[in-house]
Amino acid sequence: MGDRKRSIKLTRRSAEDRDGDSQVRKGSRTSVAVPSFFTLMNLFCGFVAITQIHQGQFVYACYLIILAGLFDLLDGMAARLTRGVSLFGAELDSLCDVVSFGVAPAYLIYARMLEGSGMFGLIISALPAMCSAVRLARFNLQFSEEKKLDFEGLPAPVQAYCIIAIVLNIDQETWLLRSGILDMEVLIPVVVLLSFLMVSLIRFDGVPRISFDYLRQYPIASGAYIISVLLIGFLPYTGLLLVLLVYVLIGLTRASTRSIRALMALPK
Repeated sequence: MGDRKRSIKLTRRSAEDRDGDSQVRKGSRTSVAVPSFFTLMNLFCGFVAITQIHQGQFVYACYLIILAGLFDLLDGMAARLTRGVSLFGAELDSLCDVVSFGVAPAYLIYARMLEGSGMFGLIISALPAMCSAVRLARFNLQFSEEKKLDFEGLPAPVQAYCIIAIVLNIDQETWLLRSGILDMEVLIPVVVLLSFLMVSLIRFDGVPRISFDYLRQYPIASGAYIISVLLIGFLPYTGLLLVLLVYVLIGLTRASTRSIRALMALPK
């Protein structure tokens, strides 16, 4: 009789454990589904951007890639809030990023600037797509659930935004175009540089998570971030290009300084 009671208790306990496990699994599905929705919206924006480029609507395509970047930011925030950070989410995010921040900007370069350059134009235009794929694959190998302050290699969205800023300044005929800064002789090396920076070992700052703790720990970075937002707000096209240029130059300068210090520290 005692064995029968113990058996009933164990059966009930195992049923409760199964119910608890199913609730945990259900919750985990929900926590994965929420950020995955934003990730897929990132992909949707990238796909629609490609269709707009095909129709010659380059400015609309730029805005759609910017919107894809917003969804890319939101999926990371949602994953941390719902504790849905997972390897599946990282893989899905990278696949979508290759389309929105690799293929779409590459096609934008080709259609807007290099379509008449033959095979040379195809090769240059393909570099952002190929390098972003390599950069995102490497990122997945180093996947960590912790929020990073910096990244190894230029982030793919930043590279895409640089290309967008160039195209917007060309199409809106800002003073940068009239001054000759955006001539083809300059743009092609810039595209090549941006592509190879993605697969480089140079570290670039991540997007700051503005909070009171962050403001207290990193006042200079917080101030620079706020100034950048204001500059883009008042000068949307030129401001975006200048902010991204400064961002890239900071990473390059920091890497150069570290290399020089390392060389000077070598024994003579």
